[in-house]
Amino acid sequence: MRWGGVLLLKLSKPLKRALFALNTPIMKIQAKICGLQTSDSVDCAVEAGASMVGFVFFPPSPRSVSISDAAALTSRVPDGVKKVALTVNADDALLADIVKNAGIDILQLHGNEEPERVFEIRHTFGLPVIKALPVEDQVDLMVARGYDAVVDYFLFDARPPSDATRPGGNAVAFDWKVLNGFSLAKPWLLAGGLTPENVAEAVQISGAQWVDVSSGVENTTGNKNLDKIRQFLEALEPK
Repeated sequence: MRWGGVLLLKLSKPLKRALFALNTPIMKIQAKICGLQTSDSVDCAVEAGASMVGFVFFPPSPRSVSISDAAALTSRVPDGVKKVALTVNADDALLADIVKNAGIDILQLHGNEEPERVFEIRHTFGLPVIKALPVEDQVDLMVARGYDAVVDYFLFDARPPSDATRPGGNAVAFDWKVLNGFSLAKPWLLAGGLTPENVAEAVQISGAQWVDVSSGVENTTGNKNLDKIRQFLEALEPK
């Protein structure tokens, strides 16, 4: 959390209590739990305080769900928690099916969609868009400038390994320091290699106000660990 622009995650308990006593508005670090496939994991993420829950519509991923299964899962999500559809270079037919039948609030574009395509999707389907971009160094961040006018959120993920079969969810982190002080007109989510053990440090170093996790709360790929989901979200609370 932040107070007056200062992250609260690593401040001492007495100082945190003093800041809270001032009754100053506090900005909570928001989290998206992605790659959900079961009712138990959806319920756990919601109950533990996730602001967004994500569902993958990309068959090469072991976390992929069908539209009908997604609809059953999103029906469990209360108002106030956003439901995100992760797609990779999806065509209009797939997007239309997702938007019409999956109970989704936000489209996450995790492929190599150019700004023109992102604008087209946002205009056609009328939903907010998260554009995921791979990051290795500050040069990669400059690419985001070209999308600023056509997205609602960015998601900065580690560049996938050369042999990866999917663009995200690879349990790979990048140097969080490249994001420190970086600003855009739109909010951004930090992703890539986050875990309950390192997310507080990642927020402290990067300055992220939103984080995204998938593999970091799993036992094996696609198999969510409910305790890890709770621990991840607890790690974002001031101690």
